[in-house]
Amino acid sequence: MMRAPLDIVVIGLSLRSAWGNGHATTYRALLGALEARGDRVRFLERDVPWYAQNQDAAGEWPGRLALYSGLDELQDRHADEVAHADLVIVGSYVPQGIEVGRWAQRTARGIVAFYDIDTPVTLAALAQERCGYVDADTIRGYDLYLSFSGGPALETLEQRYGAPIAAPLYCSADPKRYFPEEREADHDLGYMGTYSDDRQPVLERLLMRPAREWPDGRFVVAGPQYPDAIEWPGNVERIEHLPPSAHRAFYNRQRFTLNVTRADMVAMGFSPSVRLFEAAACGTPIVSDHWTGLDALFEPEREILVAHSGAQVVHWLQRVPEPMRRRIGRAARERFLAEHTPAHRAQALHSYFERAASRRAHAASTRVSNDARVVHAHAGRKEDIA
Repeated sequence: MMRAPLDIVVIGLSLRSAWGNGHATTYRALLGALEARGDRVRFLERDVPWYAQNQDAAGEWPGRLALYSGLDELQDRHADEVAHADLVIVGSYVPQGIEVGRWAQRTARGIVAFYDIDTPVTLAALAQERCGYVDADTIRGYDLYLSFSGGPALETLEQRYGAPIAAPLYCSADPKRYFPEEREADHDLGYMGTYSDDRQPVLERLLMRPAREWPDGRFVVAGPQYPDAIEWPGNVERIEHLPPSAHRAFYNRQRFTLNVTRADMVAMGFSPSVRLFEAAACGTPIVSDHWTGLDALFEPEREILVAHSGAQVVHWLQRVPEPMRRRIGRAARERFLAEHTPAHRAQALHSYFERAASRRAHAASTRVSNDARVVHAHAGRKEDIA
């Protein structure tokens, strides 16, 4: 059942640039689905030079996106919007996120949520008391904690850090932007992701080693910030950065695509990346590293191939028959369309909003009832004295 449209304000890392982050594509897909439901959405983004210089969605969000230079301008210019919104969402990695969150909690009259697009990283940082965008006090002040990770992470957030409601809100991909295309395959296996120290050994094991073992194979790695010291095999093409507008073609030019997960996400489990859903939406067969909860999203061997070694990868690249390869890609796309579209995420967000609003209303009713009992008891004592 469709709920009444909401006025939503999101204070997030970036909407205009996906350079070096996965936040922008996640927000774009979610905001598009919310607006398709009739919700009115405003996105507030800190104006920083590295996103200003690497915009890949210029002009796509007229009237929806507003930039602010710092905390003072955010508070001065946008207090009224935040105060009157039905739902205010503060995202992970927002600059001065703790201060922004506290201000939103003081200012907003509606539900205030934290959207953690980096839950495993956040929990690791919280455990060491070094998280710069949220802390335990701020978590307790949010009505709702939306998490990129499901499973045990939700229990940790509620029981250890006092989140009133912790709920999974996974990323997705826009099916209007990500879909199958008949293209000549330029690569047998490709990977897209920003460099990280913890992912690199897995990339080495599941892509670079297979490239060395199969010199006739064609491989590609796209993403920024890879050190110059890396010795790439000669049959691995390097692309420094791909804007989201080029992602669909990138997936559709691969026979298989590789999904590699950050170490914190592997340890946490139930933490899918946006690349997983983008590739599935394109119907490109996915080879993924293993982590707990993956099989709750896609069925191994039927909808996804789960690799434990480079030898497995080489075997699949060389031996999987073409009809089977296509079936795996189609099955992943069908699962994506059935369960993992932005419309599914928007529906989930509305359900969580209703849950948080109901909880708040119940708490307010309980306070009024308790206050009435106190007043009644006080009045009774006065009568006894009289």
